[in-house]
Amino acid sequence: MSYIRLNKHYIHLPYLFLGIAEAILLGLSFWAASQLIASADPARELEYSPLALVIFAALLSCCTLSMGVYTALVREGFSSMVLRTLVSFFLLGSLGLFVISALLGGLIPQALIFWGVLISTAVVIVTRFIFVKMVDANQLKRRVIIYGAGARAQKLLEDLAPEVNALGVKIVGCVPSASEVLAVNSELVIAEPSDWLAYVKAAQISEIVIAPDERRRSGGNAFPLSEFLDCKLAGVPSSDALSFCERELGKIDITLLQPSWMLFSDGFKYSKRRSIAKRIFDLTLASLFFLVLWPFMLLTAIAVRLESPGSVLYFQTRVGLNGKSFRIYKFRSMRQDAEKNGAVWAKKNDARVTRVGAFIRNTRLDELPQLYNVLVGEMSFVGPRPERPEFVVDLAKQIPFYETRHKVKPGLMGWAQLKYPYGASVEDAKNKLQYDLYYTKNHSFLMDMLIMIQTVEIVLLGKGVH
Repeated sequence: MSYIRLNKHYIHLPYLFLGIAEAILLGLSFWAASQLIASADPARELEYSPLALVIFAALLSCCTLSMGVYTALVREGFSSMVLRTLVSFFLLGSLGLFVISALLGGLIPQALIFWGVLISTAVVIVTRFIFVKMVDANQLKRRVIIYGAGARAQKLLEDLAPEVNALGVKIVGCVPSASEVLAVNSELVIAEPSDWLAYVKAAQISEIVIAPDERRRSGGNAFPLSEFLDCKLAGVPSSDALSFCERELGKIDITLLQPSWMLFSDGFKYSKRRSIAKRIFDLTLASLFFLVLWPFMLLTAIAVRLESPGSVLYFQTRVGLNGKSFRIYKFRSMRQDAEKNGAVWAKKNDARVTRVGAFIRNTRLDELPQLYNVLVGEMSFVGPRPERPEFVVDLAKQIPFYETRHKVKPGLMGWAQLKYPYGASVEDAKNKLQYDLYYTKNHSFLMDMLIMIQTVEIVLLGKGVH
């Protein structure tokens, strides 16, 4: 098994183990920094509590996660990982440590912050360099075979293709089921083994994914249930394509989705305790954000008003929890007459956006008035982004299960925004819905925290802005 499920959210074990190992290294780096300072000046007393060491390691680990350092190492190469590490440690980490130290009465000495971050950066980069040179990532991947070589199997391969370098799996091939029309690349096709158990052992298969176009009997052949059970009892499990896609890609493929699966799955559950806890968390965080960010909100309002005539705030009707409409508030980033001809999708380099509007969109300052929507309970910090009623009516007709995303409260940030770029078409809305459904099914406090941490990268790098 190369993954673990925490609070219904799948976390791949290689990333988890790497994160734990680096957290230990960060703690050792903090200790090494204290020893370095003490040896340089023995007369100097540098006291810190164990809590300081824990905060140091935890905060820098969160900064690493927020800048997508682990995935950058796999997808973008070593140089991109180094750049993201420098930003996460020296900018986010140092700033966060100084703020925490100030709030907690100097819990972490400033000298320790400087030398701790410096040593941590060197240790982590060297460790990752050694890891990349010594470990063959392909040898760590689970070998997976797909039972099926038709349209369903091809759709699954297409979904996996963009993430193939970051996934912990390797597709060995596809075994056609009886009378199935081949749709996958012929180079991937493997003849059905006469002995499945012997084959999976010889080929070191870790998992069988069931994705045939047809499972009924055809031409005297039957679905090899008994053989797959033998494999399962021997430690090689089977999974259906929908669950495999959910686990590996963090989305629910609506082309494979059946209503009965939604009803009988272990997700899509309501918890009163979790709802109350999330509401308290939203109120607390929104209040803190208001206290800290009100000067930026004031400056933004002044800049919007000075550049172009019209109101500072802009509101739209959006669809919220259980399809109930509400008003969402933003700082105006477009001309006053931007929608004189009706609602339209925002486009890349949209001519309606003002110069100030482009800046506040890139920095997400235009979204700050939505803290009010969080305070009054119309939105949460994390959830599917609310859509306009005009678009919802049209999308619900064209995309199956679209209105299911309204079963949870909409949010300022969401899983779909992390996993998919800005959408401005029906096809984009369909793709984003698959991530929204994953969140609707599996949302938890842990997943909300992961989304909030990783959203830092989206804001800092200006991803998904139109």
